[in-house]
Amino acid sequence: MANLKEIRLRIASVKSTQQITSAMKMVSAAKLRKSQTAITQLRPYSRKMSEIMAKLGDSMGEDIAFARQSANKQEHILIIALTSNKGLCSTFNSSIIKLTISQIDKFLAMNHKVSLFSFGRKGDIAFKKLENIDYLGTDDEVWDNLTFDKISKIAENYMNDFLHKRYDRVLVIYNQFKNAATQIPQVEQFLPVSSQINTEEQTQVHNNDYIFSPSKQEIINSVIPQSLKTQLYKCFLDSFTSEHGARMSSMNKATDNAQALLKDLTLTYNKQRQTDITNQIIEVSNGANAV
Repeated sequence: MANLKEIRLRIASVKSTQQITSAMKMVSAAKLRKSQTAITQLRPYSRKMSEIMAKLGDSMGEDIAFARQSANKQEHILIIALTSNKGLCSTFNSSIIKLTISQIDKFLAMNHKVSLFSFGRKGDIAFKKLENIDYLGTDDEVWDNLTFDKISKIAENYMNDFLHKRYDRVLVIYNQFKNAATQIPQVEQFLPVSSQINTEEQTQVHNNDYIFSPSKQEIINSVIPQSLKTQLYKCFLDSFTSEHGARMSSMNKATDNAQALLKDLTLTYNKQRQTDITNQIIEVSNGANAV
């Protein structure tokens, strides 16, 4: 059994760790409240924009360059994986890494060419080891100041790549925020624009015979790019919110575990101290009897 000094050192170490995890929990909770408000406000707008995009795609068909499906049997697919720069957030990063590798294996088995770009240092560490794909690198700084303007420029680059037929499909893999304890890994098609309405309100039958005002071309040049930028920003904001939710939950569990460990160590310390005192009393008593 450890002596009293060793137990005291362990208690001090656990208390220090508990203070750190508690502070990290509070920081993540503050960031979570802010980002959760943002994603909650963005989702209805993004959902409606996606619905409008689906209706336009179904009505205008090949008139939309962003909706044109590739005729190539061997497609060139770009996967965008959203991970974090920091750890200590439970399975937030590992679930995205596993899902991304699973998607890559599936596409390679279908003889497609796969390119991969990672946003986040944790994904970069794992993905740079992969073979048989074109790994394009990472952008870690995007998470330092996540804004719509920054994501808009990123979205424009991918849209231009798609229009110039550099890629036949662009997919985004990210964690969708449900609550602080639950994040759902998602694979979402960014390009080409899908004609499927991915909403729970998909029960009504819509009339797609529209009269366009302004012209179709003006709608293509304004509404559709704006919708795509919003869609990508929602993915990033979902991932950002999920990261802080996962880290807050993880640090909360770590703080609770530290408290439980402190309780056990304190009990062990008191028992050991009581044993030492009892032994000392016995030694004094034996000494007195011997005299």
